[in-house]
Amino acid sequence: MAYEIASIPGDGIGPEVVDAARPVFEDVAEQHGFELSLTRYDWGTERHLEEGAMMPDDGLEELEGYDAILLGAVGHPDVPDHVTLNNLLLPIRKGFDQSICKRPAILFDGVESPLEGYDGGDIEFVVYRENTEGEYANMGGQEHPGHDHEVAIQSAVFTRTGTERIVRAAFDAATEREGHLTSITKSNAQAHSMVFWDQIVEEVSEEYPEVTVERLLVDAASMDFIRRPEEFDVVVASNLFGDILTDIGAIITGSMGLAPSANIDPSRTYPSMFEPVHGSAPDIIGDGVANPLATVLSGAMMVDHLGEEEAGDALWDAVTEQLADANAPRTPDLGGSSGTEDVVEDLRSRL
Repeated sequence: MAYEIASIPGDGIGPEVVDAARPVFEDVAEQHGFELSLTRYDWGTERHLEEGAMMPDDGLEELEGYDAILLGAVGHPDVPDHVTLNNLLLPIRKGFDQSICKRPAILFDGVESPLEGYDGGDIEFVVYRENTEGEYANMGGQEHPGHDHEVAIQSAVFTRTGTERIVRAAFDAATEREGHLTSITKSNAQAHSMVFWDQIVEEVSEEYPEVTVERLLVDAASMDFIRRPEEFDVVVASNLFGDILTDIGAIITGSMGLAPSANIDPSRTYPSMFEPVHGSAPDIIGDGVANPLATVLSGAMMVDHLGEEEAGDALWDAVTEQLADANAPRTPDLGGSSGTEDVVEDLRSRL
């Protein structure tokens, strides 16, 4: 079987980690009897600075025929973040109806959490984030610029279809895990959108009597991710709340450099996209010390999504084994002094 992958290394350390991880993906594909063909697209802020656009007008048409998309990072210190996100990442997510963002948070053996008293395996949960609407819907505008009565309006959009499919995906995941789902809202203050969300959670929960449902306001959830992270199993949240909480989840499990994610079209009509969530990290560009493991773990999620579960497990197991080995190379974000290539070569030897 051969899979065609669109590779968008993007900005900052994105090209470094994607290029470093590529031979790892090629190794695991060869070992498990399939092919991964990566086609590179140099889209991002450098293109924006040179040509005025992050990607070409027909970019989505170009990507549509691929089996999956591997993204490195998006962001540049000379370009406002709202420009980079709204002209590359968000158009792909929305254009390809990648309504489910899946972000696991795992404290691996051998990795130190900034939270005292937690060891490997003590924290392991997954966040299901609504990914195409909610607070990140591009609905609104600005009026009367430059005047005292200048106004900006940004409207959140919650549809029954969008809310129900992310909630249902989270319930499905909970049935396969520990049977505990936590729904995050701000219903006390957002009496329309978040009460609507609660209503749908209640409706869908009737189909999953074996799943225990916990409901938390986002401020309480932010505290509890710090105070009792071991009690979470599956978390479901809107676009904004899921975005914030997953960064907390990444840092309490040791490093943003270990955080993978999947942007999934559940209908499989369009390609899904897989990306590390560490960002472009402009402060370490070119230093050769970027952690490639989040990209490798994102690749593990990608090949698993493509139906190559054994290969996905092999990648995940190799990362797990490396992190548990006190003598293995580590990048500075994990307290080591090794470079990106050292980590990759060691990882390849473990496959």
